Amino acid sequence: MSARANALAFPVQIADLKQRLATGRRTLQEAYPLRPRPAATLRRHARLVDGVLRELWRRLEVPPALALVAVGGYGRGELFPYSDVDVLVLLPAPAEAPLRQTLERLVGALWDVGLDTAHSVRTVDECLEQARKDITIETTLMEARLLAGSRTLFRRFRSALEATVDAQAFLRAKRLEQEQRHQRYHDASTNLEPNLKESPGGLRDLQMILWIAQACGLGRRWRDLVRNGLIAEEELRQLRRQEAKLQDLRIRLHYLAGRREDRLLFDFQTALARELGITDRGARRASELLMQRYYRAAKVVAQLNVILLLNLEARIDPRPPGEPHVLNDRFQVVNGLLMARDPNLFLERPSAILESFLLMQQHREIKGRDAETLRALWRAVGQVGGRLRRDPESPKLFMQILRQPTGITRELRRMNRYGVLGLYIPAFGRIVGQMQHDLYHVYTVDEHILMVVRNLRRFAVTEFAHEYPLCSRLMAEFERPEVLYLAALFHDIAKGRGGDHSALGALEARRFCRRHDLLPEDAELVAWLVQHHLVMSHTAQKQDLSDPEVIARFARLVATDRRLTALYLLTVADIRGTSPKVWNAWKAKLLEDLYLLTRRYLGGQMPAPASIIETRQGEALRLLRLAAVPEGVHKRLWSKLDVAYFLRHEPQEIAWHTRVLNYRVDTPTPVVKARLAPGAEGIQVLVYCADRPQLFARLCDCFARINFSIVEAKIYTTRHGYALDSFLVLDPENKPLSYRDLTSYIEYEVSQALDSAAPLGPPPSGRVSRQMKHFPIPPEVHLQADDYGRHHILSIVAGDRTGLLSRVARVLHAHGINVHSARITTLGERAEDTFLISGGRLGDDKAVVQLETDLLEALKT
Repeated sequence: MSARANALAFPVQIADLKQRLATGRRTLQEAYPLRPRPAATLRRHARLVDGVLRELWRRLEVPPALALVAVGGYGRGELFPYSDVDVLVLLPAPAEAPLRQTLERLVGALWDVGLDTAHSVRTVDECLEQARKDITIETTLMEARLLAGSRTLFRRFRSALEATVDAQAFLRAKRLEQEQRHQRYHDASTNLEPNLKESPGGLRDLQMILWIAQACGLGRRWRDLVRNGLIAEEELRQLRRQEAKLQDLRIRLHYLAGRREDRLLFDFQTALARELGITDRGARRASELLMQRYYRAAKVVAQLNVILLLNLEARIDPRPPGEPHVLNDRFQVVNGLLMARDPNLFLERPSAILESFLLMQQHREIKGRDAETLRALWRAVGQVGGRLRRDPESPKLFMQILRQPTGITRELRRMNRYGVLGLYIPAFGRIVGQMQHDLYHVYTVDEHILMVVRNLRRFAVTEFAHEYPLCSRLMAEFERPEVLYLAALFHDIAKGRGGDHSALGALEARRFCRRHDLLPEDAELVAWLVQHHLVMSHTAQKQDLSDPEVIARFARLVATDRRLTALYLLTVADIRGTSPKVWNAWKAKLLEDLYLLTRRYLGGQMPAPASIIETRQGEALRLLRLAAVPEGVHKRLWSKLDVAYFLRHEPQEIAWHTRVLNYRVDTPTPVVKARLAPGAEGIQVLVYCADRPQLFARLCDCFARINFSIVEAKIYTTRHGYALDSFLVLDPENKPLSYRDLTSYIEYEVSQALDSAAPLGPPPSGRVSRQMKHFPIPPEVHLQADDYGRHHILSIVAGDRTGLLSRVARVLHAHGINVHSARITTLGERAEDTFLISGGRLGDDKAVVQLETDLLEALKT
């Protein structure tokens, strides 16, 4: 057959290979759920592709001097359903033109047959040169496996590569590569959507060990490491068990996605849980239980990775033992590493486990544990059980850890990493790896708790005093701060049990404090903080702090200055520990205002409402004089305002409103002014115009359309029928505009919206996030009369999205409801909004039921 005829016939020749590959893959996919054996499936998939590639190589009549080589994961004989097929065409010499044409046909045929290939064409010398330059390429080539072609060339390549591998340099390079990879994933295995392959605790951490072992001639398989004394049988069983879990998840994920997908995306978590037979359990979703299973497996993998790397390092790059520095009868330090003097110490004396963490705090020169001590610790955690808790020395040692001046967060994190914290506090063990798909916690419960402890500790470090000056000052003055750390450890420890986690956590905290001999007043404070850890944030963000009764009620709850300070510090640390997106300067100011107002009340300095108004008016007049506003001008506006206005607005706001409106009290033209919010994040916007129907809804529409989030709204109507509305808005997009351009932009857009006489169109809408799509928040609506009976408090909870506030405003208008103020709280993608409202029909039960029904419907759409 001529070359041209052969080229035309070739597509027909590979059609059967394409069919063979597709049929084989479909058979594997159909068989997997019936008998899920991950390792066997990966081998069968690799063998299927092996057969197709060998046949393709034969049909193309590639010269026999070349070699077709599988590399990377495919070279190991493991191939996930949609992973790339990594192949190397090995040449004895640089390719001439005719050979290049054949190789081009080969590469095209690989794609035509249905393989996603990552291919390279190199000589042996080129392979060695690339390996010297790039540790990733060197690692890929180390796993080479001959598929077809010249065995002689392949053996020459393997021998040359093995001769160039420097085991010590390889170890150092791979450790650095792992550190960089972990940093890309924030050094945490508890990301919401972890990568099964690359995240800390993922499959790559296991492959790392085998690569290094192979580089130094210690074996290519786990069983080889057992024979060479690097791992024990129990460790081998754990490795294989966790590896199988991760491989199973990754195989199922590929099949579900129908593509190469290694991230446990929200889109697949519920479906994966269903495949594995995991169902909702009480208050916990099946997806959360699935993710807890994954996080626990990843934690074990991460532990074993550390232990085995230390063992490999000791074998490959041994350091001459230095002079031991004896700390006590149980421990010594050698080469900067803590070493147990008896390998059975932790089994015979369980409290020594806690002592080892305490010594790490007390001796800052210690860099870590040596390989054998770390391995002994890991083994003991699985065996000592309740003996650690029953050891009479344990409570003393644990409290000493919390009372040390440094290293508390670091050692608590280590205790959690090695399973010690969950062993010592069983309630903590139950929430290890527990995810919260509530749209605002971005950490597992155990990681969140340790983040809160870290935030409290940060308040105590002078280098960070500039971040939260008030918190740092209060922390420096707080006696026995271990009370705060215990409250942080227990505040969410009962999450996921159903019922009130605060009350259940308080019971756990009380029992723990009794067993650890805390002073009675400290034990009571810990339990009280756990039970009420949400109250301060709810009060600050959802209630009107200008109302003296709100402050009085909160002050009666906290009762003492020590409780108030402790709750304030815990609240700030808690909110900051949920997600980087949740904390902002506005929330910081609300909490600080509530703290200072309550402290003043507890000190007997809280004045009566009439006195508050007089004080605020006096301060506003002082600010007006500083701004050179003529004496007496304020009367034009103030004569149109009543007591409610002065109680709801701060002196700075009153002065600003007066300065802007003093000559425009009866203006027919709307007034819109914007400025940077003094003392807080965001922009204050003043809107003043003759009141009209749907004004609040129109303003909400406008802010949503220009992508500004409303976090606070004060809606007020003057005695002569003008709306005097104040908004605090944030720019989630951080638009690249100067302050003047930003305020001018807002003023222009809001003015245009107010000038429009057109009826309101449909509310703005935006894309729903993937997380909210898969873990929606059922909307909640609560309506109750306030303490005075003059207004009602409307509380809503829903998934946040563009136009949400506009939808609420339209429903309220349709029911003839007046909005007096609004507190808009956004927690990640969860909205918790509170409105002070009034309306003639709020006393009618049927009307209230219809209002709530309409609101729920609006929040769903």
